[in-house]
This record gives sequence, structure tokens and C-alpha cells, in this order.
Amino acid sequence: MSRRAPLWVAFVLVHAAVAWAGWNLPSQPMGDVYHVYEPWSLNALTGQGVVGITEKWVYPQLALVPMVLAWGLAWIGSYIQGWWLLTVLLNAAGFALLVGDARSRGRRTAAWFWLGAIFTLGPVALYRLDAATVPLAIAGALWLVRRPWLAGTLLAVGTWIKIWPAAMIAAALVALRRRVAVLASAAIVTAVVLAVVVAAGGGAFAFGFVGDQTGRGLQVEATVSTPFVWLAMLRAPGASVFYNSDIITYEVTGPGADALAAAMTPVLALVVVALLAAGAWKVLRGAAFARLYPALSLALVLAFIVANKVGSPQYLAWIVPPLALGLVLDRVRWAGPAAIVLVASGLTQLVYPVMYDRLLATELTPVLVLSLRNLSLVVLLVWACVELARVPARAGFALMLERRAAARA
Repeated sequence: MSRRAPLWVAFVLVHAAVAWAGWNLPSQPMGDVYHVYEPWSLNALTGQGVVGITEKWVYPQLALVPMVLAWGLAWIGSYIQGWWLLTVLLNAAGFALLVGDARSRGRRTAAWFWLGAIFTLGPVALYRLDAATVPLAIAGALWLVRRPWLAGTLLAVGTWIKIWPAAMIAAALVALRRRVAVLASAAIVTAVVLAVVVAAGGGAFAFGFVGDQTGRGLQVEATVSTPFVWLAMLRAPGASVFYNSDIITYEVTGPGADALAAAMTPVLALVVVALLAAGAWKVLRGAAFARLYPALSLALVLAFIVANKVGSPQYLAWIVPPLALGLVLDRVRWAGPAAIVLVASGLTQLVYPVMYDRLLATELTPVLVLSLRNLSLVVLLVWACVELARVPARAGFALMLERRAAARA
């Protein structure tokens, strides 16, 4: 039997199981699809306003594209089913590229990991906008060395759907020798998107999603919100979980929460700059792309999650592309963090949607589960930073530095 057959059978079973979970688990895990994606896209198709063009929007403008495309597949039953089929088709394309001829153990391991991540994360792995960006990011990561123009284009398109793939572009601009091709392709995509937005009359809202994110409070699931969730559970004065109707999410407040929320955007920027500087230093010391890029891109993606005041459950999907690439290149070294990701994804599904109502009521068990999930993300970030620090310099380059130091002495 073909080595690919078990993988594709598992692909079908996992996507069917997650679809079943979406219909049957509590807390409306498919809610974003029919509460926001469907009306936004329907309004655009019927001329009743285009988010990101006629009004400010929380997402970059290309996010509307998969929402509209889902209508073309809604003939199978409903918009929700059309969205599911769209994500399955996108995942199938990325999965086929990742598996290839299935001769590589690294690629097979990465494919099994991706399926495991979808299954353990649950409905939010498919019924969120982020699902459209994961296969794009996986393809971009796999093509960076041989097809940097195409890779840069895919990652840039992903960034204009959901901003997180910018972390993988930034890592490529540091670690890749043909970084100009990535930069140029990303710049072209950005220029085309902005030109269309301005031509459509949406210039005033071109970057509205940036300001909308920076002005948010501490989302209840965010890593940095953990102390305030515990304070709310302990009924500390001023600490509570509340619903923010403006952005349709639950946030947490308490003593110092507003100050921390205001500080997290510059803190995130500083962490990203520090990681990029560390990566640039490794490049100057002759570090190989195959060792540097997976560690740097994973560290940057995790920084986007851990140092973020927003912590939606679907953010766990962002970790898949850099970790899948790491498994392709060195499955032994990356097996440990891959296992942690699967555990973190399972804990995330327990938090949302399984125990979400109990979390909002700040019961002990879901608060413990959320805390363990957030701790696992911190552990992953630490591992990525250590791996980045351990990326070796090329032997020839190190010898050259030693000879120069000896000559100066």
C-alpha cells in the first residue's frame, strides 16, 4: 500500500471528526462563521457595505476573500458547510505539498503532526479565519529556499488575511540568503492590495486593523491575563471577567490590568526586535538557514502569542507551520516541542469550547487547565529561544574569527 494512503485516510477522518465536534460541542465553536463571516461577506456581495473599505475593520482587507469564496461552496448545504469545505480544500492542497511522495520520514512526521494538531485543537482549527492562513504559511515555509518569490507571495497574502504570517516573513528576511526576493514579492502583494483598497475608496481604513488591535484590553485566555483570571476566581476586589460587546469577546480586568494592556504592544515590539537581532547575529556568524529559520520563525510566532494581550484559541494553529518545517528538517530535534504543542492544543480545546462557560464563571478546574495551557506556551517560547541561541556558526566562519582574533593579539 502507498505510504500516502494512511495519511490521506487520516486526513479525511480528522476533518470529519472536527466537523462533527463543531456541530456538537458547547459554546458555539462555529459561531464566528455564522455570526460574523457570513453577514460580513453577504453585505459585501449585496452592496450593503464592505468591511475594510466602507468602514473600519478588525482584520486586514484580504480576510474578506475566503469569507466570500465560502459562498461558492455553500451549495453543499449552508454557508457553514461551505466554509468547512473551503478549509478542507485549502488544507488538502497544503497537505499534498507537505507529504509529497511520502518517502521522507520528516515530511510524514510533519504531516501526522499537522493532523494531530487539527484534531486536538478541535473546531477552531477549521472554523476560524486562521484556518485559511495555515496551509499558505506551510507552503511558503517549504518553498522559501527554492522558490523565494512564490514563498514571499504566499506569506504576504497570508499576512493580509491574518497578520501573524508577518512573523515568518520577518524571520525569512533575516535568515534567508535570497531575502530580497521575499521582500520584493511581499512588497508587490502589499502594493496591489493597497492600490485596490484606495481605488475602491477605502484608503482611510487601509490600516484600521492595526489601531483596533492596539486599543484592546486583556482577553481572558491570553497568557498575560492569567494572574487576573486567578484574581477573579479568588474574588479579589476589582477583578472580574466581562463581555466587551464592541469586539465580541470576553476580557478580564483587575488592579493594573489597564496599564498592562497598554504596555503589551510595546513589550511585544521589543521582544520581536530582540529576537530578530539575535537571528541577525547568528547570520553574521555564518549560521545555516536550515537550523536558524525554523527556530527563529517559531520564536517569533510564539512571541506573537505569549506577549500578546489577545489570546484567542485559534492562535495555537499559528505554531503549526514553523514546527512542521522543523520536523521536516530534523524530526528528532523537534519531536519534543511537537508533543508539547499537541498537549497545548488539547488543553486549548478543553478551555474552548468544552469548559468555556465554566471559565467565564471562573471555576477552579478550567482556570487550572487554562493556566497549564499558558504555561506550556511559555515553555515552548523558552525552548525556541534556547534553540535559537544554540544554532551553531559554520565551522569555517568560526575558524576565520579565531584566526583574526589571534592575529590581533
